[in-house]
Amino acid sequence: MRAIILAAGSGNRLRPLTNERPKCLVPLYGRPILDYSLEAIGHVNIHDVTIVTGYRADAIQELGLPTRHNARFSSTNMVHSLFCAEDLFDDDILISYGDIVYGRQFLETTLAAAGDFVVTVDRRWRELWEMRMEDPLADAETLRLDDQGRILELGKKPQTLAEIQGQYIGLIMIRRVALDLVCAYYHEMDRNALYDGKDFDNMYLTSFIQAVIDHVMPVTAAFVEGGWVEVDSVEDLETYTLRESEIRRRLSGYQGQEEIHGDS
Repeated sequence: MRAIILAAGSGNRLRPLTNERPKCLVPLYGRPILDYSLEAIGHVNIHDVTIVTGYRADAIQELGLPTRHNARFSSTNMVHSLFCAEDLFDDDILISYGDIVYGRQFLETTLAAAGDFVVTVDRRWRELWEMRMEDPLADAETLRLDDQGRILELGKKPQTLAEIQGQYIGLIMIRRVALDLVCAYYHEMDRNALYDGKDFDNMYLTSFIQAVIDHVMPVTAAFVEGGWVEVDSVEDLETYTLRESEIRRRLSGYQGQEEIHGDS
């Protein structure tokens, strides 16, 4: 299995911390966000890791890891970044956002899930959202499931909490047997259409997943119950700093996963 970490964005909501470095290298508890992902991926014996770069690619290249570059990072979104690594789609792939922190148990849960296209879903999402913002609905997205744990809808703007049966966290697994179909569909998509209000180059990854659900194959949820954080803004970092003990317990408490270490 290969791992592909999407880290091309400029991280505007983390400025000035991202003035001189990409978002994934902003520190959380004394360690770059990226370190936590690399550690978790190594714990599940995935050693083929490629990072899709964009903004300040030079800082990531200095780490000596394999990269693919999205030269159009300033005018495209994550789907385009993902397909900058399409030459690597010759094995099962694990896809991770570059701004999330999790431990190996998250990956073990995802890798063990049945299905050829698997998305990690947090059913206790409200705990994190309520910690980060006054109104959880302001930033949350819809996610509806059928009785077999397959995703029917995700990525829309919810009107009520009832429309959210969990929250997509930014982890995906696609097995090799599905990749040809997924890639063929991507290349056949209408470049002139809008996808959840965005043009083709700027469609959200959730919009692409929804299109796969609607036109290609079922997408299965791998359920987790908290135990991760997203670092999207300066306000997130301030919150995590003020509540460091709680966040460390949150990160280390998921199904007995290993402690998340870092410098205070």
